[in-house]
Amino acid sequence: MRTQAFSSEISRLSEGKTEFNPRGVAGLQASIRGCKDITILDLCGRWTRGEESDLLSGYIQKLAAGGVRKLLMNFSNTTQVDSSGISVIIATFVSLRGTGGDLRLLCPRGRVLELFTLLRLPKIIPTFEDETQALASFAEGIDSECGDFDGVARRSVSIKINDKRN
Repeated sequence: MRTQAFSSEISRLSEGKTEFNPRGVAGLQASIRGCKDITILDLCGRWTRGEESDLLSGYIQKLAAGGVRKLLMNFSNTTQVDSSGISVIIATFVSLRGTGGDLRLLCPRGRVLELFTLLRLPKIIPTFEDETQALASFAEGIDSECGDFDGVARRSVSIKINDKRN
C-alpha cells in the first residue's frame, strides 16, 4: 500500500503539483519549478538511503528522459546527503552531459558543503551561492572545472604552453 502512495505522489508531480514527501515527516522533500528552459529542483531535509531517495532518483531519470537538459539542484534547505544522494548527483551529471545537457548545484550548506568539498564535487560540477548567477551560467556555458570553491563558480581557462626545448 505504501508503494502505491509513493506512486501517487510522483503522479501529482507530473500533473503540476510541486511537492513530494512520501512520509509527511522529516526526511526528504522536493519541489520542482522552472525558469525558461531550466528545471530547478529544490531539496529540503535529509537525503539519505531509502525509499524517498530511490523515488527521487527515479523521478530525476524521468525528467532527463522527458527532455530536461538543464537542471539546477538547490541544496539551501538540505541538511544531509549520504552516499546514495551523491550517487544520484553524479549519475545525473553524467547522464545530462551525455545528452548535451548540464547540471548545477546551488547553496550547499553545513555538512552538505563539507561533504561536497571533501569529495571535490565543486571542481567537477559548477556550484553557486546565488541562484541568479547559477541560472545565468547555463547561458554562459561555464566549464565544469570550477577551480577552488569559494561559493561562486569560476570560469576555467586553459592555456596551451609551447615547449620549444630541443
